[in-house]
Amino acid sequence: MTTISGLIGAPIVFGKWMPKDYIPVIFDQEDFHAKFDKDPGLVVLNDKPWNAEAQAHILDDKVTPASRMFVRNNGLIPQNIDVNEWTLKIDGESAESTKTYSLDDLKKFPKYTYQLTLECGGNGRSEFNPPAKGNQWTIGAVSCASWTGVRLKDILQNVGVKEDAVYVGYYGKDTHLSGDPNKDPISRGIPISKAMMEETLIAYQMNGEDIPLIHGYPLRLVVGGWPASASGKWIHRLSIRNKVHDGAKMEGSSYRVPCESVAPGEKVEDENMCIIESMPVKSLITYPKTGAIVKSPTLDIRGHAWAGEMSVTNAHYSIDFGATWQPCELEKPVNRLAWQHWKGTVSFPKKGYYEVWVRATDSSGQQQPMVIPGWNPKGYLNNACHRIAVKVV
Repeated sequence: MTTISGLIGAPIVFGKWMPKDYIPVIFDQEDFHAKFDKDPGLVVLNDKPWNAEAQAHILDDKVTPASRMFVRNNGLIPQNIDVNEWTLKIDGESAESTKTYSLDDLKKFPKYTYQLTLECGGNGRSEFNPPAKGNQWTIGAVSCASWTGVRLKDILQNVGVKEDAVYVGYYGKDTHLSGDPNKDPISRGIPISKAMMEETLIAYQMNGEDIPLIHGYPLRLVVGGWPASASGKWIHRLSIRNKVHDGAKMEGSSYRVPCESVAPGEKVEDENMCIIESMPVKSLITYPKTGAIVKSPTLDIRGHAWAGEMSVTNAHYSIDFGATWQPCELEKPVNRLAWQHWKGTVSFPKKGYYEVWVRATDSSGQQQPMVIPGWNPKGYLNNACHRIAVKVV
């Protein structure tokens, strides 16, 4: 006990109740960054399974590096992977045939690379009141890496899809937290129309290298613009369905929101919940870091904006709590479903405390709300304006 306290740097107050051979969570969290080569700026929210989010300022890169990408897991990471034995099976009641592909087989198909925005459906959950259960994400469960692989539609066309096909469901090699091999920790899916889109990939590379283990090595489904739960990791099977996929985390209120607005805290029956598809318009300030102290009356700011299936048409910033808004320079996306980069220069009228807010508008005219949007039982789709604190001295 004394040795452990020394390593922690503080006494373990109720150490006498700590189970034998127990590893304190602080060591688990420190091990996370080293074990998975993660930036120290990632904040661990859960260690069983691993879930961690970035802070806004470490997402400044235009292409998110693996070290700064958020982690959202539902089960335990598969171990002892043999890529030479890894296969992807395509089956289902709406498949014209059943086929199994090795990784080498998949790499014989035409290769495509897209930069794709992935955001957890619960990003921003911590701001909802009444609180919603689940990982209390703030703003950092989003990324936009470059993914390389084969288009899902090319595989589906190779197998053959019947006219009654409605959905494609995925199955991964991760293990349920209970250890029960008959339970899937997550098995979600996407409509056949989304599966057939150009940018929907079965990826085997991220940022030009093998996908890191924690992000789905050796094979991952990548579905840009939709909640990242649709982008199954460690996939070994895809099932073409003649109905909405009914795997784990497709049922009940999982990744669903009320079909109509409800009052905060109101109970919503499962049949009145609708599946989340395209994510809402959102933006992030990645420079400077919140709490910045500046001596100049001007400050360069920058960040990213994205809008699910839509594009972002403009971004504005405010330093007067939304009373007035000034335009930002906005870049076009490198490809559809990639986030867009914006920048601006703020002029502060005098010394003092300020908040810099940013607001994006999508191609349908939808703007980010300045306050938290409609409450929902699981705390999904919070796209309120991001804001940072700045003091001018």
